[in-house]
Amino acid sequence: MKELQATAHSLFRKGRELRMWVKELRDETGVGHMLVFGEPSDGCLVRIHSRCLYGDAIGSDDCDCGPELALAMDMIQDEGGQGVMIYLEQEGRGEGLEFKAMGLHVGEQTGADTFDAYRILGHPEDSRTYDHAAAALADLGLRSIRLMTNNGDKVRAVENAGLVVKAVPLETEPRSERAARYMAAKAKRRSAYSQLPRSNR
Repeated sequence: MKELQATAHSLFRKGRELRMWVKELRDETGVGHMLVFGEPSDGCLVRIHSRCLYGDAIGSDDCDCGPELALAMDMIQDEGGQGVMIYLEQEGRGEGLEFKAMGLHVGEQTGADTFDAYRILGHPEDSRTYDHAAAALADLGLRSIRLMTNNGDKVRAVENAGLVVKAVPLETEPRSERAARYMAAKAKRRSAYSQLPRSNR
């Protein structure tokens, strides 16, 4: 934690103070930032979040990205402001914002969900990687975490870095019919929490 001291500062959220540090993550596998809240120790809450400009910043009702991010931060604050948020620049499941918009256009024209729309456009359904996030957690000296996620790929990446992981599902309500379809597609197409090995629950 010593190398993070130069970024130490306070942040006020929902009327409560958070003490935090920031570290940039940048290597051949990706780019992002690690936000360290308080003095996290083994078993702390961690969220690995891929950027969604529409949901995180604009407040789109069409996905669950913004609500998941807000819920994860609420949970960290409810545990005394101890935890880690890793925010990855992996918009559009790793394909970028412009391609994400193209996929949404195809979906509106054909009725395809975002996974099928990506394949129609000749791109992988999900090209994200979490190796750099997992390595950053290991570098903090953590040996075990509670990972707030519905995505088994994130669990496996952190386990591969040598950490013991307990998955903590993020349960949010869809804010629109479109969001409900999006969330159903995610649950169907990828390793959702209900499909994780029992040892990770």
